[in-house]
Amino acid sequence: MGIVLKQSLNNTVVTYFGFALGAINTLFLYTHFMHPDTYGLVQVVLSISAVLMPILAFGAPNSLVKFYSSFKGGREQEGFLTMMLLLPLVLIIPIGLISYFANEAIGAFLSKENPIVRDYIWHIFFTGMAMAYFEVFYAWSRIRMKSVFGNLMKELFCRIGQTILLTLLWLDIIDVPFFINALVGFYIVRTLIMKIYAYRVHMPKLIFQLPKNWKDIVKYSGLIILGGSTAIVLMEVDKVMLNNYLPIENVAYYGVAGFIAITIAVPSRAMHQITYPMTAEYINKGDIGALSNLYKKSSLTLFIISGLLFLLIVLNLNDLFKLLPQGYAGGFLIVFWIGLTKVYDALLGNNNSILYNSDYYRSILLFGVLLALMAIGFNLWLIPAYGLNGAAIASFSAFFIYNSLKLYYVKKKFNMVPFTKGTFKVFCLLGAMGFVFYYVQFSFHPIVNILLKSAIMAVVYLTVLYKFRISEDIYQVMKKFIGDK
Repeated sequence: MGIVLKQSLNNTVVTYFGFALGAINTLFLYTHFMHPDTYGLVQVVLSISAVLMPILAFGAPNSLVKFYSSFKGGREQEGFLTMMLLLPLVLIIPIGLISYFANEAIGAFLSKENPIVRDYIWHIFFTGMAMAYFEVFYAWSRIRMKSVFGNLMKELFCRIGQTILLTLLWLDIIDVPFFINALVGFYIVRTLIMKIYAYRVHMPKLIFQLPKNWKDIVKYSGLIILGGSTAIVLMEVDKVMLNNYLPIENVAYYGVAGFIAITIAVPSRAMHQITYPMTAEYINKGDIGALSNLYKKSSLTLFIISGLLFLLIVLNLNDLFKLLPQGYAGGFLIVFWIGLTKVYDALLGNNNSILYNSDYYRSILLFGVLLALMAIGFNLWLIPAYGLNGAAIASFSAFFIYNSLKLYYVKKKFNMVPFTKGTFKVFCLLGAMGFVFYYVQFSFHPIVNILLKSAIMAVVYLTVLYKFRISEDIYQVMKKFIGDK
């Protein structure tokens, strides 16, 4: 457990640092150093690659983690590892061939609204393939309890690459085609570095012998393709579909607004690294009491944090938009709807961990596919009608249904809900603060306004939490710093 806790803390630090660097790139460097239509092209290439990634990976990263410990070593274990290295090729090769022979048809489909996309079909394929094999090699090192280097490569390497490339672009040392080619290159080099590290952790011995349970492994991998695709589709499909309906610069505007809202999800990502193994342990032991307690505590803690972040972002948006170029300043409703989605995600606490560590993961994965199709349907309906705001509403609607289903499923199967009296109190507190601070405005520089308003809101919020002891966990943390007076 000491190793797990230490690596979880290190990974949390890396995740936050990577997100901060991503914020600098997204909110300032891209918006000031690159024209919106070019930034939109970059968003489209990376979003379609991300949708393609879980398909090309063929579930190998998850299968590595799930099945590796069931083999005790020797030829069977090495045969399993060889299978995991080759499994992605089952789909990479045919999809690569389809991309080659149907290049014109695929290009015509993706460039229906924006012809500029036509020339970047192979960039999408190679980036998606690099992302897929990176996850395979990252999982290869994680099964040996070596996760920090891989997380550092995942969160920082390509973001640092983007910072360097954007600076070179600003200095007119490189042009846009070179930028995009080099960006794809960074993803490929990242995968090669991760491969070298993974092989240093454990050098494979290529043994072409299928393990006895290979059919179970393939079935599980197939289900994971569905699950992974669902999660990615729900996150990226709006940007992919915007490319087919609106001028490509709108993808850039939407991407920036979406990134602002996704800030709310960072604490959840950090906490889930800790709650996931705890959830698995409680389920394996059948300790439903401890599981229910963790469900409620994680929900309340994340709701408190995400709710405050949501208010800080939404109530400071006008000042934040003043720091961005004009075209990016119309995304209030996008931030609102996507931000609300992330708050609902947080409100579910460790719900995902409960489902994916239980015997019910197959049902939720299959139902997730239907919800991904629903998300596509919402976008087909709402983007033509409402443009960028329609895409945000479509994402919120799909996630609202998906999260509500998971909430109901855990209630039905485990007889647990994450809500407590504290949940209602926090909801009322957030509503009251939102109403009051909506009317609080300052006339200083936007950065000063944001810092001043955020500081006042945080002090009021934390004071109420402490005085009324709404969350015992939050109270104990605050007590260590300010004492009980």
